Amino acid sequence: MELVTLQSFPNYIDAHIIMGRLEEEGIRCWLQDENTITINPILTNAVGGIKVMVVKDQLARALELLQQFNDERRSRLTCPVCGSNNIEFISSPRKAVNWLTAVLGTLFGDYAVASGKTWRCFTCHSEFSEPVEKDSADEPK
Repeated sequence: MELVTLQSFPNYIDAHIIMGRLEEEGIRCWLQDENTITINPILTNAVGGIKVMVVKDQLARALELLQQFNDERRSRLTCPVCGSNNIEFISSPRKAVNWLTAVLGTLFGDYAVASGKTWRCFTCHSEFSEPVEKDSADEPK
């Protein structure tokens, strides 16, 4: 049984959610490097994150499901400015904390990184702290 990497995640929460949803659909999978990243998160970039591994024979179906899960998530979150679903949670170069952390990390060799993440709409190019979440009760049945 040959295993291949489906996707890599920076934290165990997202990895477990995807693994659980895949297992519900009958996809055999497991997490590689989960213990390493959970015990020492500073190694996330060095190790390449927590990898969701699937059986090679099930890779095509797992990729379809992963795309479906991402589409479902995107359809629930919208930009508060233009209402687009084309949004992501990203590190913003416009946040001063990201530049400050980079400079201090270079000068002092400190690996502590402050979170300068924000939501960005790739349709209207606005940045915001929280997207508008659609309630599942609002959707037509």
